[in-house]
Amino acid sequence: MAFQLWQLCFIALSISWLELCIHRAIFAPLSKLPGPWYSLFTDLYLMYKEFSGQRREYIHELHKTYGPAVRLGPNEVSFTSLEALKEIYQSGGSGYDKTEFYTLFKQFGTRTMFSTLDKGNHSQKKRHIASQYANTNIMHPEVLGGIQDRANAFIRICEKSKGTGMDAYIYLHCFALDCASHHLFHPYGTKSIEGADLNMMEELSYHDSLMRNLAQYRWPTMSFWLEKVFKPRPAPLANDYVLASSRTSDSGEHSLTYKLQNSKDAFQPIQIAAECMDHMAAGIDTTGDALCLLMYQLSLSESFQVQDQLITELSINKDKAFDDLPYLDAVIKEGLRCFPPIPMSQPRYAPTGGRTIDGYFIPGHTIVSCQAWSVHQLNEDVFIKGDQFLPERWLDPKAALEMNRLFFSFGAGGRGCTGRHLAIAEMKCLLREVYIRYKTRVAPEMRGRMNLSDQVISSRPLDQTCKLIFEPLN
Repeated sequence: MAFQLWQLCFIALSISWLELCIHRAIFAPLSKLPGPWYSLFTDLYLMYKEFSGQRREYIHELHKTYGPAVRLGPNEVSFTSLEALKEIYQSGGSGYDKTEFYTLFKQFGTRTMFSTLDKGNHSQKKRHIASQYANTNIMHPEVLGGIQDRANAFIRICEKSKGTGMDAYIYLHCFALDCASHHLFHPYGTKSIEGADLNMMEELSYHDSLMRNLAQYRWPTMSFWLEKVFKPRPAPLANDYVLASSRTSDSGEHSLTYKLQNSKDAFQPIQIAAECMDHMAAGIDTTGDALCLLMYQLSLSESFQVQDQLITELSINKDKAFDDLPYLDAVIKEGLRCFPPIPMSQPRYAPTGGRTIDGYFIPGHTIVSCQAWSVHQLNEDVFIKGDQFLPERWLDPKAALEMNRLFFSFGAGGRGCTGRHLAIAEMKCLLREVYIRYKTRVAPEMRGRMNLSDQVISSRPLDQTCKLIFEPLN
């Protein structure tokens, strides 16, 4: 019986596909790694989980099933061990460049420090930026005073609530925006807590972020159609504000704008604006969400003992600097462990020639990563009862030493979060001002779901509302 041409083509393609599957199942380097069988042949299911906001949980469940090393797709592997974290991100991480995934985070069409892929160019940018985020600069009275002023503004909102439910999600994100913009543009920071720039906060925080960019990254040949399905993240107020503020010539010397404008290597105005927009957007989402999730946890009845202990420490140490308050530090550290600002994968390419990670040979250009959500919960020999909120775990110096080695809330190594000292200072300052005055509990009318909703790289409370009652202390 004669075959038609299309039938012959179909048979040939089927045989080729079958040969590829057999080769990958038997000979492909990643075939030795544990993981679901289909991950040898396709990453379509992983993409489905990405676009349905379930990537983090999907990978977490895979690690619970298969262990600390899991094959996610034909060219992608996830790890949770300390050995892997050090190899990929820290001293062993030479040559593990960022993947094209980070191109999603360009601002104004310009690569920022965060979205720069190779380490050489990243290091060059970091030299001009890191000093403004060093702890010595953050603790300068001009910088710390700006944070304190914005914490005081938050307290004024609490006073106005008069014991009724207040949406902490809104004002914690306002606080984060105002602190970030102060650090970037002082004295031209936003005043969203007072209401002047509230629309800008909503513009940055409430819209779906970067999903269109992710779709174009995954399917670049379909850009025309994807533009019709995924709408861009609109931020005209923020764009105009950053473009204007980054061009001012009288910013404070501790601001990032001042540093970049006076750098020996001339930064173009659009480069300064891009860096500032990147830092502002990151600051509002990460710090705002971390504070919101932590305060919600403290306001649950199951955490009242933790809240009471925090209130006690603050009340008997009113004159101490917030860096001298060990229980406050433990509460924040545990909050960041349980609710990391970036809980999802931070992908890198394995170097040319390949590397051995966790006993598995990983070929060059394979995508490798760790995600904080799993690192912090599945290393049970270090994080005992890792799925529980237990600040006391950080009070044991010996245990804290081991936990800090696996602490991945701000990333790790030379490409970890540059703004971590600023974020910690903001959190400590705000929580001290709140819990030296108030006891908090969840408002009876609170109906918002606080489980994490995954975005492209970060997560946020699902319904973006968190009504709390602030009860004045006697």
